[in-house]
Amino acid sequence: MGRWKADFSAIREKLPGELPTRILPLLRRLWSGLRSSKDNLRAMWARRLDREALLPFELVKYFAVTSLALIFCASLLLSWILANNAKHVLLKRSEAYSQLFAENLNRQVFLQFVLPTVVRYGRIALSDERQFKRLDGIVRNITRGMHIDSVTIFDSRENIISYSTITDMVGRRNMGGLEYEKARKGEDNSVLVSSGSLLSLLPGSSPVYCTLKTYVPFRQEDRTGMRSGEIMGVIEVVQDLSADLRAIIDLQGRIILLSLLIMGILFVILAVIVVRANKIMARRAEERLLLEEKLGEAERLATLGKMVASVSHEIKNPLGIVRSTAEILGKRISRVAPGNEHLAAIIVEETTRLDTIVREFLDFARPRELTTQLESFNVLVTRIDRFFEREFKKKGVRIVTELDTDLPMVRMDGEQMYQVLFNMVFNALQAMPEGGTLTLATGYDDQRNEVSLRVADTGIGMDEDKCTQIFIPFFTDKNRGTGLGLAIAKNIVEKHGGRIKVWSREGEGSVFTVILPVEDNPSPDDRSSDVDDGNAQR
Repeated sequence: MGRWKADFSAIREKLPGELPTRILPLLRRLWSGLRSSKDNLRAMWARRLDREALLPFELVKYFAVTSLALIFCASLLLSWILANNAKHVLLKRSEAYSQLFAENLNRQVFLQFVLPTVVRYGRIALSDERQFKRLDGIVRNITRGMHIDSVTIFDSRENIISYSTITDMVGRRNMGGLEYEKARKGEDNSVLVSSGSLLSLLPGSSPVYCTLKTYVPFRQEDRTGMRSGEIMGVIEVVQDLSADLRAIIDLQGRIILLSLLIMGILFVILAVIVVRANKIMARRAEERLLLEEKLGEAERLATLGKMVASVSHEIKNPLGIVRSTAEILGKRISRVAPGNEHLAAIIVEETTRLDTIVREFLDFARPRELTTQLESFNVLVTRIDRFFEREFKKKGVRIVTELDTDLPMVRMDGEQMYQVLFNMVFNALQAMPEGGTLTLATGYDDQRNEVSLRVADTGIGMDEDKCTQIFIPFFTDKNRGTGLGLAIAKNIVEKHGGRIKVWSREGEGSVFTVILPVEDNPSPDDRSSDVDDGNAQR
């Protein structure tokens, strides 16, 4: 035991004394930066979802509802104004017509009936059938063709009908109301009795009714035609304006329909403009969001790149010393204390993992320049198949390769594209802890002039939300992952002018497809045929 302590102390003395104090703070800074970057990305993603929920602004719905309400109200207001104006004009003209007719009737009755009757009979007595028939003939002759519904003459001394073109009304008392009293005092006046509205246009509604009654005092006239102040009675002239009111209501309905039609056409035109404007606004808002996200991401990556560069510079050399020392220590332990070799193996394993993390940081923060040449996806698939052969057997994964033997070669950086394929296959293995089937396939789309590399697994799959986030740097659902593998893969593929498509469903597996463009004028030698096994299964 003392020998073991002595040997261990001797080995420890070979290590740099400041190594632990240099590495631990750097590691803390590195992992603290990673955690804060993850938190920032999650917060940014949440803000983006909240902001996208507000886009696009529902301008079309707002415009549609308000426009329809305004059009309807404006049409009703316009039709109401026009209808009221038409009714007012109709009333004034009909009233003036009735008054003019009543004055003419007053003159004709006085000259043709009152004077001759007084001369002949000495007094007027309409109870005399001859006088009544003479007056009736004069009145009907005057009203013929004048659009007058009825004429009634009231006695001036008492509220009794002395004459009416409606025979049943003659002799009735107290038929004159307030208008009769006003006319008895010498005041011309009219009253309009009507019923009907826009609802009268509906089938089954009550008919339109409109009657204008004009009351004019019946006065004596001298030989020159001037009316004296003595009132002999009251003349009531009734006009039936139902047809005119019906015409006004019809006009009101046409105005509403025409207004709705014109404003509807205007609404459609404006709606088209607003829809296009809304789409432009939404597209510009989305572009602005993307630019803000890219700017924020660029700033974070710039800061992270500086941090990674400084940290990795300080870590790599001591990390190499720790690993090599641990390997030497493992050999010493196997001799002096058998059974404790796993302690040194743990150090080697963890330093290897840390070295891999540092390399991923460097690859993401400072991407390597492309060194392109004509290569084939088939070669990459064969190479990755050989590399993971033992891992496939260990985890019970059946590998299926479906390679296109006539696949064109594309200009690419083989090592970096191999890193892309490596990350995808490694993720697929982690998604199948209980084993499964991994399919590696290549193909060529002659219409688009593109080649594709497909990696399909039968693992646990992903939901839609996770599919949209897997390429975001530092996003991971693994306990020991950095979340940079797919982000690095996407950067490499985009630098080649290609793209990555993802399909996944929970419980069914995932499919990653790398697509690269083929040169427009490939030479005859750009066809790859040096594939060991074009369609192999294990």
